[in-house]
Amino acid sequence: MKLRTLGRHTRESLKSIGRNGWMTFASVGAVTVTLILVGVFFIIMMNLNRVAETIEEDVEIRVHIDTTANDDQQQELRKKVEALPEVGDIRYSSKEEELQILIKNLGESYKLFEQDNPLNDVLVVKTKDPEDTMKAAEKIKKMDFAYKVQYGQESVEKLFKFIAASRNVGLALIAGLFFTAVFLISNTIKITIIARRREIQIMRLVGATNAFIRWPFFLEGLWLGVLGSIVPVTLLSIAYYQAYSYLDPLLEGHFIQILPFDPFMYQVSGLLILMGAFIGIWGSMMSVRKFLRV
Repeated sequence: MKLRTLGRHTRESLKSIGRNGWMTFASVGAVTVTLILVGVFFIIMMNLNRVAETIEEDVEIRVHIDTTANDDQQQELRKKVEALPEVGDIRYSSKEEELQILIKNLGESYKLFEQDNPLNDVLVVKTKDPEDTMKAAEKIKKMDFAYKVQYGQESVEKLFKFIAASRNVGLALIAGLFFTAVFLISNTIKITIIARRREIQIMRLVGATNAFIRWPFFLEGLWLGVLGSIVPVTLLSIAYYQAYSYLDPLLEGHFIQILPFDPFMYQVSGLLILMGAFIGIWGSMMSVRKFLRV
């Protein structure tokens, strides 16, 4: 396409936006509302994923070693556990260390057991992928001198199911909102095309190609989508900055952390602008293609 022709299409698309004030407002409003909803849901989902990943990283298997095992047998058990393909990290905790943890968490009364410690030495195991925790635990249970294997089975299973379900639901809702926006912008562009039906018919009579007729509408959809993304990007950036400034100091030192403003919101802003542009262009394509087949 020649630069002069592109300039002509750009001018026509901008004039159309100015001429059709109410329809432009409706289009931009539809994209704005949709992108705000998508943006809010996306921010919430990404932060929930961050929390879920943090919890996943803390999931560990505690292998209580049989008290009858000698040093060589303990080392043999450790080597077998380390050899498992799922295992990423392993740490040895003696029964003395376990007792000190118990005293710290449950109180000084447990110091009574310092003379005759009834606890087991423990191997603390973390898997490379948290979702392999259950698989690794089942293998370890079958090993000699693995007296008891703990990993919070019910809690871990529920956690992984919840994480998987929330991610799937989140993706489905975002997809649903996205297609809703495409439908709205498509119908709005369609109204614009109908309003300019006579002009388009004249252009076709004088020999204008379908591509020549389509381009101003594609560009118009692009401008509408980009304009519709400005308000969501601005509002969500301000809101998230305020929320992050308030919550980050409160959550400092806790296992729950939210994603930092930079670069997260810059990435979200870029995504929303691209999404707005894509929605506008796609909506225009759907409407113009249907009209030109008539």
